Amino acid sequence: MIEPSTQPTETPKLEEPKFGFNDYAERLNGRAAMIGFLLILAIEYFTGQGLLAWLGLQ
Repeated sequence: MIEPSTQPTETPKLEEPKFGFNDYAERLNGRAAMIGFLLILAIEYFTGQGLLAWLGLQ
């Protein structure tokens, strides 16, 4: 006779992943994007030209 499987009584404590899509990486990426966006706006304001023109690509 096969016994019914039992469910574990405790949930394993998993460590936060060191790389990949975790909360810290997503938060850091969002902050870097906000800083980059503000820097682009500042470049356009102080130079009077768009980012591509400032880089010489236009």
